Amino acid sequence: MQRRDPDLRRTWLFGPGADAPAHDAMLSSGADVLIVDLEDFTPAARRAEARHRLAGVAARCRERGALFAVRVNQLDDADGHADLAAAMAARPDVIACPMAERVAQLAALDAAIATWEGALGIEAGSTELLPVCETALGVVDVRALAGASARIRCALLGAEDLAADLCAERGADAIELDHARRRFVLEGRAARIEPIDAPYTFADVAGAVREALYARRLGYRSKSLVRPEHAGALNDAFTPDPAALRQAQAVVQAFEAARARGEERVLVDGLWVEVPTYRNAWRLVQRAQRLRGAS
Repeated sequence: MQRRDPDLRRTWLFGPGADAPAHDAMLSSGADVLIVDLEDFTPAARRAEARHRLAGVAARCRERGALFAVRVNQLDDADGHADLAAAMAARPDVIACPMAERVAQLAALDAAIATWEGALGIEAGSTELLPVCETALGVVDVRALAGASARIRCALLGAEDLAADLCAERGADAIELDHARRRFVLEGRAARIEPIDAPYTFADVAGAVREALYARRLGYRSKSLVRPEHAGALNDAFTPDPAALRQAQAVVQAFEAARARGEERVLVDGLWVEVPTYRNAWRLVQRAQRLRGAS
């Protein structure tokens, strides 16, 4: 079953558009969303080939229950409209917009998607639009960007382009992205969209998991990635583990019993549980159940 709820899309895997072996690796990775990238991951000379491959990748995605996304070049780029035409013909779940930083930019892409939906008989409004915020302006304006289109249910934080825009020194500890990561989740939650954490672009799985757990602590429930071999471990990192689920269930049960007795709070394992803690625990329990139903 495809993961339609944004908070169930734990992993968003980018991959090149014209590389068939890379597509095989992506499809075997177990990632929840596959993003075929016609922008930076595909040299301009191979974009026509990449467009030709989209329909086949889309069909294989559906067979595996993964969501299919395409990152197109911006519409004012020489390849933008050709990318979008090929992407929409493959009936993607999501169109990703690179270097998203202006409301007008996203509104224009929204209108172009709507035109293609009408021409191809696709349900109006069913194609999501994903801003990829990989500049300083895109990060600080993500709440405004979220209002550019009703198609926007998530936004994705960039890493390498963002670090370059900040004139930051890139490192595996990602200290240079810490403020952006914290601000992005805050702005995303304020906009009522799902923020997607930046990719870990180094090779080691342990580092990717470490970064995912840190992002989870901040409030992220999903992460982008560029290496298929990271997908399984990151799916696990964003899935409530049995110990966390048992603790959340204990909190929910104890608090509901206390409320039934007319008490305003309850002590669980040394923690005074009040309404916010109860709500967080209840949300974790519900998400775990929905993840099981979507697998």
